[in-house]
Amino acid sequence: MPIMKLLLVDDEERFLQTTAKLLVKKGYEPLTATSGAAALELMEAKHVDVVILDVKMPGMDGVETLKHIKTRFPLVEVIMLTGHGTIDSAVEGMRTGAFDYLTKPCEIEELMTKADEAYAKRQQMEEKIRLAQMRKAIHSPREVVKETDQGGWSQS
Repeated sequence: MPIMKLLLVDDEERFLQTTAKLLVKKGYEPLTATSGAAALELMEAKHVDVVILDVKMPGMDGVETLKHIKTRFPLVEVIMLTGHGTIDSAVEGMRTGAFDYLTKPCEIEELMTKADEAYAKRQQMEEKIRLAQMRKAIHSPREVVKETDQGGWSQS
């Protein structure tokens, strides 16, 4: 299985550094960003599979960042993370398309489990898309042949 590209987004640099180090020790390749804008810029430049996104950040908050991620990168799964766990922000994040929601402090194993689940979901979606594209490619020539057989001409 390919190594997951995981992006941690949090305005608390100490949290980013500590979590990234733990993830590296566990075999992950984390990227980090300290703001929503920096995360989006990084995602334009590098492939990312899963984002761990803090809800409360200065400037563009996590929910706003999530909206931009889902618009630009619909297959990227996002796990919302906050030390300010409220039902409202959890519900809003889930409505906006977050994969799941964790409250800080959380155990690294819990974060890794959620990230692995999100990555598996992304891989399933990518596989469904590949299969749909293959079916379309296989069936497209049949449609041309059917049109030719029925009308004696092709509309391609």
